[in-house]
Amino acid sequence: MTKEHHKLLWAAGGAWLFDAMDVGLLSFVIAALAKEWHLNSGQMGLIGSVGSIGMAIGAVFFGALADKIGRRNSLLFSLLLFSIGNGLSALSPSLIVFMALRLLVGIGLGGELPVASTLISENTPDATRGRAVVLLESFWAAGWLAASLLAYFVIPNWGWRVVLLITSLPAIYTLVLREHVKDSHEPATIQKPLPFIQRVTKLWQPAYRQKTALLWFVWFLVVFSYYGMFLWLPSVMVLKGFSLVNSFGYVLIMTLAQLPGYFFAAWLIEKWGRKWVLGSFLIGTAISAYFFGTAQSVGLLISAGALLSFFNLGAWGALYAYTPEQYPAIIRGSGSGLAAAVGRIGGIVGPFLVGYLINQKVSITVIFTIFTVAILMAAGAVLLFGVETMHQKMTDVD
Repeated sequence: MTKEHHKLLWAAGGAWLFDAMDVGLLSFVIAALAKEWHLNSGQMGLIGSVGSIGMAIGAVFFGALADKIGRRNSLLFSLLLFSIGNGLSALSPSLIVFMALRLLVGIGLGGELPVASTLISENTPDATRGRAVVLLESFWAAGWLAASLLAYFVIPNWGWRVVLLITSLPAIYTLVLREHVKDSHEPATIQKPLPFIQRVTKLWQPAYRQKTALLWFVWFLVVFSYYGMFLWLPSVMVLKGFSLVNSFGYVLIMTLAQLPGYFFAAWLIEKWGRKWVLGSFLIGTAISAYFFGTAQSVGLLISAGALLSFFNLGAWGALYAYTPEQYPAIIRGSGSGLAAAVGRIGGIVGPFLVGYLINQKVSITVIFTIFTVAILMAAGAVLLFGVETMHQKMTDVD
């Protein structure tokens, strides 16, 4: 990787960091809103689900837009929308207004993630492409760490509105992206863009049908389990008997494990390959989720939570590296975006299901067992039906 490649990685990584900070803060904000607005668990789950609806819309819209106007421009527009929505949500007077603005934030966030990973994947040498995308994902851990620190020090003293105002700063960061993000795979220079319906149809032609089905299945289960578990982490800690402030501290400790998870996955992905890293890290995630759900002591809870962060975020890095490599450039943005959008449906179901089950007095152990099974199903699908793409050249034309 050259100096230009590293500059691109850091520029796109900054955008990824801000997005992660928003998602990480939302779990803490939901816990704070529950106290201030006297929300029940069903309403808490609905907030996370509304954001995921927006992310599904954004993934489809901005993924398709990336195939039409280029990855860079699509990335800039999605980040700007995300920033504006966050700034406005800090002023929300009620739950209804807050959820409407979270939908807007979700659209921007859902568009940025698949477009950024596609941009890095296309503009990095084949030999280090997978590692670069996983390293891009590692900025997610940095964003979660920033979110944990802000939640721990800011929310108890200044409230949730202040931290949401902080997450509107990416609007300024778009100026940095304009200067440092270059896109060498503009659609017009490769092949005339297809109409959106034709791109969707092409994803299900014989050459790509199995790849598309696998990606949609895995994305759904991974996002279902991730948002079901991680958006509820502070609240689950409270349900297990810890105070809200202490739950922030424990989640911060668990979040620290995300970085070594990413770096280990980045090292392995160019040695083992995409499918083996993704499959094995998903299995590690499933085992950790089970022990987190059954933990009765502080030590086991934090240990299982740290392992959950380590394996789950490493799996995310591998999934983002694997997805764009399945398609040629003419449908790559749309293919990645639609897979992410199907995943966001899982992100809608996951938090809402947890809220519903808690209302029905279902134990945390049973809830996390459901996520364990879901993740094992995703791992099995990848290992049985996935096609290895390590070091294969990404095609520009069909």
